[in-house]
Amino acid sequence: MSLRHSGGALLAALLLSACAGGVIPPSASGPTPSRPAPPAASAGGETATRPVPATPRPTLPVVAPDLVPDKTTAAGLGVVKGPDIASLMPSGERSRLALQAFRISCPTLMRRTDQSGLTRGADWNNACAAASSWPEASASEFFVRYFEAVQVGDGAAFVTGYYEPEIAGSRTRQPGYEVPIYRRPTDLIDVDLGLFSDTLKGRSIRGKVQGTKFVPYDERAQIVAGSLSGRGLELAWAADPVEFFFLQVQGSGRLLLPDGGIMRIGYDGQNGRDYTGIGKLMKDRGLIQNGSMQDIMQYLRANPAEGAAIMNENKSFVFFRELTGAGPIGALGVPVTAEATVAADPKFIPLGAPVLLSLDRAEPNGIWIAQDTGGAIKGANRFDSFWGAGARARGIAGGMSARGSALILLPVGSAARLTQP
Repeated sequence: MSLRHSGGALLAALLLSACAGGVIPPSASGPTPSRPAPPAASAGGETATRPVPATPRPTLPVVAPDLVPDKTTAAGLGVVKGPDIASLMPSGERSRLALQAFRISCPTLMRRTDQSGLTRGADWNNACAAASSWPEASASEFFVRYFEAVQVGDGAAFVTGYYEPEIAGSRTRQPGYEVPIYRRPTDLIDVDLGLFSDTLKGRSIRGKVQGTKFVPYDERAQIVAGSLSGRGLELAWAADPVEFFFLQVQGSGRLLLPDGGIMRIGYDGQNGRDYTGIGKLMKDRGLIQNGSMQDIMQYLRANPAEGAAIMNENKSFVFFRELTGAGPIGALGVPVTAEATVAADPKFIPLGAPVLLSLDRAEPNGIWIAQDTGGAIKGANRFDSFWGAGARARGIAGGMSARGSALILLPVGSAARLTQP
C-alpha cells in the first residue's frame, strides 16, 4: 500500500490498538565500531518532543449523530459548510509544502473514484490546472482562491504521527547485524474471498498452501525463531531487533549502512496475522505510563528477554523490498511530503484533498494534503501526520496525539451539492 504496511502501521494508533491483519480490506552480539548509530537509539532516556500547546478552533454545530442515516461515508454522514478560509489559511512553509504535495497529487486525484462521495473527478480540474504554475511564495492565496471549507460529521479531529525510521543495517550478515529483514516469501498467497461469495466482496485473507489445505502463514514468533531461514529471503540485516520492530510498524524506512550509505526499504506484504498493539498490552499490565513510542522502546531495551516475548505477542510480520527513486510512496501512489502529508480514511476524505487542522498541539496546525491511508486511520476526522525522517521527525511523530477540529477543503462550487437541503 504505502509508506506503512496495509494492515495499518500508524505509529501511536497501532501501538495502542489492534489492527486488521487476518482479514484485509481492499484498496526481529554487539555492534562493530564502524556501524552508524541509529538516531536516539540509546538504551534508555529517549523522549518524545515536548508538545507546544495551542487552542483549537471550535467545531461547527451538526445534526445529532443518532439522526444520521448513513455513517459509512462522508456524504452519508453529512457535511456542514465551513467558514471563509481566507482568515484561517496560514502562510509560510507548510502552505508551500502543501501546494507542492497537492500539485503532485493532481494526476491521480482527477481520475480516481472518490469513495467519500464528496467530489467528482472534474471538480478538481481548475484547481489542478492552476496549481501547475502557481508561485509557491503565494501558496496560501492559491488555496483561498480555489477551495472552500466543509466540516464532515462533527468535525472533531484526532491526529497522531508517523515518520520514516532510520536504523542501522547491512546488506550482508556480519557481526553486529544479526536481525534478518525478509523479502516477501513466494508461498505467501492472497485470497480474494469475494470470488467465492458475494457476501465477502472486498475482503481477503493471506496464508499458504499446506498439503491440500490453505492455512495461516507463520506468525512473528515462528519467523523470529528461524522458520524462513535458509530460503534466501534475506533482503538485508538489522542491528537491533527493537529498532526493526518499529520500522515494521511504520512499514518503510532507511537502513544506515556500515559504509555510510543508505538503503531504503518499503512494505512488500504482511503475513496475514492480526496486528496486536503492544503499547496497549504494556499499559494494561502497568509496564509503561503513556504508551508513546519512546516509553515502549525504553522498556523493551531495559528488559530484553521480556521485551522479545512482548514483541512476539504481535503476530503480524512485515516483509520488505528495496526502494529506489522518489519516495516514500503513499496510498495515493505519489511520494509523501514531510510536514504536508496526512493519512486519512478515503471513505471520509478524498485522497488528494487539502485538510485544515486546528488542534490543541501547535506543531500539526495548518494545511495538509491527504495522500496516505492506514488500517488504524478509520472514520471521519481521523488523521496521521507524516513528519519525514531523522531525529526531529522521530521525536514529534513518536509522541504525537492531538485533538481539535478539522475542515476539508473542496474545490469551489462542489460543496453546494452537499449542503443544499
